[in-house]
Amino acid sequence: MNDCAFCRIVADEAPATKVYEDDHLCAFLDIRPITRGHTLVIPKRHAARLSDLDAELGARVFRLGHRLAAAVQHGGLAADGANLLINDGAAAFQTVDHVHLHVIPRKHGDKLRFVKGLVLRRPHDPESTAAAIRAGIAAKDQGAQP
Repeated sequence: MNDCAFCRIVADEAPATKVYEDDHLCAFLDIRPITRGHTLVIPKRHAARLSDLDAELGARVFRLGHRLAAAVQHGGLAADGANLLINDGAAAFQTVDHVHLHVIPRKHGDKLRFVKGLVLRRPHDPESTAAAIRAGIAAKDQGAQP
């Protein structure tokens, strides 16, 4: 096993507040969230960069990101929108060398709160946040797989 923090989360060797998991993907709360509900979607198979990621697995990552964006809008978090982004490489501010899609819930008029969150990066009650996202997934798609 390599020294990847995300691979350790997949192997249950490192703590994470997971909101979704299947045979190919894992989604968990960012430990330094910008907003409440900031979630990371990762392929379980290690890929450091997008160029290392199989196209079908990359499509699965984005499909799950799409589901999570809907879940944070239609569940208990009641977000008004979401940013979905991938930082690919150190030049793009990638800090963990494992492909990961950020799903960042947004509210109307949250620009100052967003900037504050970007600087402070503090957790927001992870267990209730994860429960709200899981409930949003269940309510929105009735268990459809990415």
